[in-house]
Amino acid sequence: MASRPKRRAVGGGTPQAPGAPVPCHEEEENEEMEDQGDDDEDSDEDSDEEEDEDDEAVGEEVNVEFEAYSISDNDYDGIKRLLQQLFLKAPVNTAELTELLIQQNHIGSVIKQTDVSDDSDDDVDEDEVFGFISLLNLTERKGTQCAEQIKALTLSGCAENCEKSVVERLDQLFKDSSRPVGLLLSERLINVPAQVALPMHRQLQKELAEAHRTNKPCGKCHFYLLISKTFAEAGKGNSTKKQSSPKKDELMFANAEEEFFYEKAVLRFSYSVQEESDSRLGGRWSFDDVPMKPLRTVMLVPCDRMGEVMAALEEHLSV
Repeated sequence: MASRPKRRAVGGGTPQAPGAPVPCHEEEENEEMEDQGDDDEDSDEDSDEEEDEDDEAVGEEVNVEFEAYSISDNDYDGIKRLLQQLFLKAPVNTAELTELLIQQNHIGSVIKQTDVSDDSDDDVDEDEVFGFISLLNLTERKGTQCAEQIKALTLSGCAENCEKSVVERLDQLFKDSSRPVGLLLSERLINVPAQVALPMHRQLQKELAEAHRTNKPCGKCHFYLLISKTFAEAGKGNSTKKQSSPKKDELMFANAEEEFFYEKAVLRFSYSVQEESDSRLGGRWSFDDVPMKPLRTVMLVPCDRMGEVMAALEEHLSV
């Protein structure tokens, strides 16, 4: 089933499309050694020129336009891959989670590259998912494996980094069916600019309001739960004492806009995913030669504060 176009979401940056070929050159042996003399010198000069051209190509900015679509069956692989980027090796059934997000496609969007031509030089699939946004109502989905695993994961992280009273508070919120908690998921590839987040969050809020009005799934939440990819300078926040999570000014957010959710959260903590990360899943990060450790920062934001969050997004991400 093909995706139905929903709205245009053009990024404010110029990321290079994933899958675009990166120039590389390998030396080839010349079988006729007797002809190597002058040819080798010319070859060396040509090689130096090619390396200079390669350096320019790697640093080249490529303009990419994105468009938002309703979530469909075609997006299964792309969404699951982005969920694995978030949960890494945590015991969360990302396959089931992906299927649930597809089933409730009255909310949520995926972003794809606009107008991928057949003769494009870039090896880009027209169904390539560059990012997505959606929400899973953990209270409504009580009993499903992925929902229970996500609650267990956050409670475990909370127990390791917060006082017992905070853990009990979070546990009670998960059990309180009168105040549903929705897991807000907004993931994208690392080279997609933050500006695409604004129209996606706008659209999601409209869809949630309509779902609430028509009594559809996910329409009623009292809290939004976010699990954000963050980083902190290695060596900070490593105390064994409770509440030793990095402070806001020590955190770097992979999705920059999530800092505004952090500011409005009534509960927040971070836990390390150092042992789960590798170069393929989590990357090896450093900023200004300062090694960074990968974290996940959990935030609980009351829905009645979303107006303030959206205002901050409008102020900082409008183009």
